[in-house]
Order: sequence, then structure tokens, then C-alpha cells
Amino acid sequence: MTAALTAWHRLAPGAVLLDGFHALKHAVRFGADVPVAVATDRAAVLALADDLAPDVRDPLAALVTEVPETAYKALVPRPHPTGVAALAARPDRAAQTATLARLPRTAPVVVLDQPRNLGNAGAVIRLAAGFGATGVVTTGTLDPWHPTVVRAGAGLHFATAVERLDPADLPPGPVFALDPEGEDLRDVTLPDDAVLAFGSERSGLSGAVRARADRLLSLPMRPQVSSYNLATSVAMTLYHWSATAR
Repeated sequence: MTAALTAWHRLAPGAVLLDGFHALKHAVRFGADVPVAVATDRAAVLALADDLAPDVRDPLAALVTEVPETAYKALVPRPHPTGVAALAARPDRAAQTATLARLPRTAPVVVLDQPRNLGNAGAVIRLAAGFGATGVVTTGTLDPWHPTVVRAGAGLHFATAVERLDPADLPPGPVFALDPEGEDLRDVTLPDDAVLAFGSERSGLSGAVRARADRLLSLPMRPQVSSYNLATSVAMTLYHWSATAR
């Protein structure tokens, strides 16, 4: 126990916090470097693995150290109901940007232009991983590896490429930007190398990203409904891509 806590305090400043069983499960499943994991009830964590993720049960058994609840609560900003947390190494930025820039691509890149809501950003990363998107790029000040984003993404940052970039450095490929003035998404076939740009929850697309757009697209919406949630908009667009691009 002491060794695990010592390692935690040494590694925490530069590491990614994996908050909860599902975040740890996905990080291990998708090859993250996880040097330390702690739990208030190790047996309960392994029982969850037996039920929900038998493929990672053995790695978790070797990794998770049981610690007192007071020690666990001192390590995390918001204790998770599963009582487990871990630290992972953040993927190399150069490798991430190289993955995002590589052509040809077999799936789009999602761009969140100046997002504001940490939970929404995490939900989008979870969606992107589920659809097999090449990655998620954020512009602006929000750190896509913030602990709240990783928690909302259930650790699926490690299943796709996630980076923050300037609008001038967006990955190559035709930019399809979602905007109420655009043409109906349902009339457009999205190519695999598309860059799908979504504006912030409050102010929409920035001028810099809008200027990069090759086409503006709109989502079908009933009159007098002002907007969709950001993650819902991304889900609708990725589903349309998955249904029409093949």
C-alpha cells in the first residue's frame, strides 16, 4: 500500500487521472501505460471485472492495490462510486498529431471548436471512440485531458487520438462545419477523410474555423427548437457518416 501511495504522489502532477472502474477498464483495454491503481475494495473491483470486463481481469489483478477509504479520498477530487482510481501516462503529443494528420483515413476527425462544457467534451470523445473516429481535436482553452473530461469519456481517450490544436493546424481533409445556415446533412455523403467541426455550446463556430470550412451542414430540427446538445449533434453526424460512407 505504501509503495502505491508513494508512486501516486510522485506521478500525479504529469499523469492522467482515471476516475472509476470504467475509465480504468478502458484505459487498460486500449493499451494505456497505467503505472498505479488504487481501490477501497480490491475484491469488489475484480468482481466487477469478472462480470463486465473479463478480458482485463488479470491485468487489473496485478495492478490494483487496496488502500483505506480515507487515503483514496485524499487522492481524487470527487470520489467515484466504484471506489477505484488510477494514473496513466498521457499519450505522446507528436504521435497523436501524426495519427490525426495521416492520410488516407478510414474515419473522420471530430473538431470541437472552443468547447466550454467539460462533460460534453468527454461525452463526444466517448462517442468518437464508439464510432471508430480517427480522433477528436479541441480548439480554445479547454484541455481535452482534464480529469472531468476523462471521467465523462469513461477512459476512452485511449481508444482514439485526442489533442488540442490551433484552428490553423487542423488535420488535413475537407472540413464540414455544422451551422444552422448550412445545407441539410441528410443530402450529403460524408467522406472517410472528413473533418467534422462543431461550434461551442453557446456561440457556435469561431470565425477562424468557419473560414476553414469547405461546406456548411445543418442538422434537421423542428422549428422553434433552438439547438441540440453538443454530444447529440456529434452523434447524429457520426451516425450519418457511418450509414452513408460505405
